[in-house]
Amino acid sequence: MRDLIFKAFAITNEIDLNKIADHCGIPKKFTWEEPLILRGEILKSILLKNVDETQMVLVFSFGSIVFINHSTPNEITALLNYLHSFEPEIDVSGADRYSDDYSLHVKETESIELTDEYVVVPEYESYYPELISTVLAKSVALEKTEEQLGHINDKLETMIDRLEKGKLRIGNKELARTTAKIIRHEYNTLAYIMILDKPDITWTSSTAGDFYDRMHEFFELNDRYKILKSKTEILYNIMDGFSTISHSIRGLFVEWIIVILILFEIVLSLLGIAGLLP
Repeated sequence: MRDLIFKAFAITNEIDLNKIADHCGIPKKFTWEEPLILRGEILKSILLKNVDETQMVLVFSFGSIVFINHSTPNEITALLNYLHSFEPEIDVSGADRYSDDYSLHVKETESIELTDEYVVVPEYESYYPELISTVLAKSVALEKTEEQLGHINDKLETMIDRLEKGKLRIGNKELARTTAKIIRHEYNTLAYIMILDKPDITWTSSTAGDFYDRMHEFFELNDRYKILKSKTEILYNIMDGFSTISHSIRGLFVEWIIVILILFEIVLSLLGIAGLLP
């Protein structure tokens, strides 16, 4: 068995697998939990060239794609252009912004050896490509989301700087846009990437489950998930503070308007009593 070379990309927030499956003539409805696997004749028809049995592409609904044994950039670009025809928001030229490389080596060894760049196994199992691809796909998707969280933090820092300078008023639209970004971030990370979900094979095979758990732990997916969740909760608390300040200022403004109107009415009454008004 030859080594398997993996290259994972996070290219968008969501990919409709069923549209691609219909176009490829795959009679199956895909759920969020399972990837669309392109290989053999289907992959050949997309790339317009012969492919060997080890070459495949796994497309995940949460916006990641993993290439296995695709060594030439032209093959990767051709596949990305194909996906772009279904998901126009995919930036093909910037696809490698969130990416990772990994490899599977089959050698005579007593136990599985995991490193940052490869995994060594004593014997090849058919579930290795999907399980490794799933972990890589989630890892690069988290990397993408972590950077998006950084952009939200930068926006909040700007708002905090304004508060420190005494500019206390924050518009409803600005609050709504920032809150929407946080909600979108939470949805993309905590709900859509499904860090805590496992591939189906792990429930039917204990060895597959053990291997996936080791990969999952090695790439620290749970820890990164908890950190993102904690940071998201902090963002919500900060936005609650901004919202409270904004509403307090608006309430204070309305109270002053009422006081001014009352004073104005009193002045008019006094002027009327004094005969200064007709």
